[in-house]
Amino acid sequence: MLVSESKRGKELYEFGPFRLDPKREILLRAGESVPLTSKTFQILLVLVRHSPELVTKEELMRAVWPETFVGEGNLSRNIFMLRKALGESPQEHRYILTVPGQGYRLAETARLVPEQNLEIVTTDHSTANHSRLQRQVFKTRWWLWVVIAGTLALAATWLWFFAHRKTALTNKDTIVLADFANSTGDPIFDGTLRQGLAVQLEQSPFLNLLSDDRVQQTLRLMDMPADAPLTAGLAREVCERTGSVAVLEGSISRLGSQYVLGLRARNCRTGEILDDELVQAARKEDTLNALSRLVTRLRGKVGESLSTIKSRDVPLAEATTRSLEALKAYSIGYKVL
Repeated sequence: MLVSESKRGKELYEFGPFRLDPKREILLRAGESVPLTSKTFQILLVLVRHSPELVTKEELMRAVWPETFVGEGNLSRNIFMLRKALGESPQEHRYILTVPGQGYRLAETARLVPEQNLEIVTTDHSTANHSRLQRQVFKTRWWLWVVIAGTLALAATWLWFFAHRKTALTNKDTIVLADFANSTGDPIFDGTLRQGLAVQLEQSPFLNLLSDDRVQQTLRLMDMPADAPLTAGLAREVCERTGSVAVLEGSISRLGSQYVLGLRARNCRTGEILDDELVQAARKEDTLNALSRLVTRLRGKVGESLSTIKSRDVPLAEATTRSLEALKAYSIGYKVL
């Protein structure tokens, strides 16, 4: 049985070359931060806390997505991202082992750092940071402080603007992803960009995506095939039937030799456009990076705070792959699964 979070005190775990801090949601490898999304970090934390025991898929989904219905596909996708972040190869699963038909377990036994040593770890880290800061201060010239002051003033103005604007969504709202409208004639983008968009948005602790399983269930209730193309109009109907608030409608088109990607957030009840973003990519190989920029802009426009965007915004090429072909193959496999 998984242990309740509220019953735990201070924790710091070590396994292999990694150190994991649950309170700050930080994973370090040899002192360097390893970028993880919120869900992948929570999955790793559950596996670490129960290493080297098996954790079933059902237990993981209940722990990471409490009171939310998700399919195994979401879990599989986050396990894939976690393995990539830990540096595992497809041929060798060194840290996360799959128990077929059951679940997953951590290959190594994680060591819980004794509580009496936590202060030592914190003090040593703080002392090193203080010494480094002193060296930087002595090297800083007077004109640099003018630049810093100007930057702080600009940041304060920017924060004030975001604090006083009206947000389009709240963290309790659910959104539905429509399929990308692909007018390029290149099938490499079919399903691929929607999969990449889902990976990017799942990093956000603010946005709640309607699961593919729930979408398929709703389509069946509408006497539609479960794998029916989720056009913008059909997505809006699914949005209304599930009590969701907004639909994200993506598009990609050609402009000469370049590609134009668009992303529109629309209130499915009123039809109001909450945000409309466009970005260009010089080459087909640049479309994934362009999609990452597009999502980052949209997250800020619909109400997410700058702090969570900065801390939970791993570029798509790092979260999945730099290859459109590989992401296409993964999206096909995920749909079959």
